[in-house]
Amino acid sequence: MPQFDAAAVRRYYDRHTPAFIAYGQGGRTGAIHRAVWGPGTKTREEAFRYVESRVLEQIRRLGPVTDRPHVIDFGCGVGATLCYLADQAPIRGTGITLSPVQARLAAQRVRVAGLTDRVVCREGDFCDLPTDITSADLGYAIESFVHGAAPGRFFAECARLIRPDGVLMICDDFKRTVTAPAGSQAIERFCEGWHINTLIDGDTLRTLAREAGFEHETTIDLSPYLELGRPRDRVIDALAALLRWLPGRERFGHLTGGSALQTCLRAGWIGYDLALFRRLDH
Repeated sequence: MPQFDAAAVRRYYDRHTPAFIAYGQGGRTGAIHRAVWGPGTKTREEAFRYVESRVLEQIRRLGPVTDRPHVIDFGCGVGATLCYLADQAPIRGTGITLSPVQARLAAQRVRVAGLTDRVVCREGDFCDLPTDITSADLGYAIESFVHGAAPGRFFAECARLIRPDGVLMICDDFKRTVTAPAGSQAIERFCEGWHINTLIDGDTLRTLAREAGFEHETTIDLSPYLELGRPRDRVIDALAALLRWLPGRERFGHLTGGSALQTCLRAGWIGYDLALFRRLDH
């Protein structure tokens, strides 16, 4: 049984999204996900676009299936990634978010970008998607998969929507081998603070995907390219150590959870992976 139901995850993002945009490192681009200083990355904006650029590469490799490929963002946040992709390629995009606050901010972003004829972001649960969403050529989930309450249902919905030979990309945190009690405690703080339901290892991810009809193609470990231990992070670590003992600490879960995640990434208890799957043709 999941620790957090959809309503709890919805409240988490409704509460914190304005702060993520206003004070987060990716606020200028609208990115809620992390900066990745991968090969060839020179600027902070490129780092926040790194994973999105990998998605864009796959869109361009789809071939002449359609003049306007349909792309679904499973956990679209405020729509920044879809707007970027639509600016770079002639896609039709559908974004799904649990949060009505995010859906409203996403609609504003799409409108300002002049993309209302090609991009729509709507409220919904990617484990139980609206039935009127049309078949997709590519789907992706960037730092949203871990919040889902039922990973099997997530893959089933992806299999229902992504056409045969279509692409599914998942970029998120995945569990590594943990033997130290300190590791288990840090992971527990991360999951509690960030409302994480599905922190699994890579083998489990690939098994779930295969059972739903997806073939695993590649997994890239992006952990070495993350920013860890910045002065800002050290300040948050110190603050989080105090906040854990205060009444009403759930209000500061994004800080205590983020601090615990940094600890887990530095220790190798959690890794940050980009996995690519292909929908089987049967």
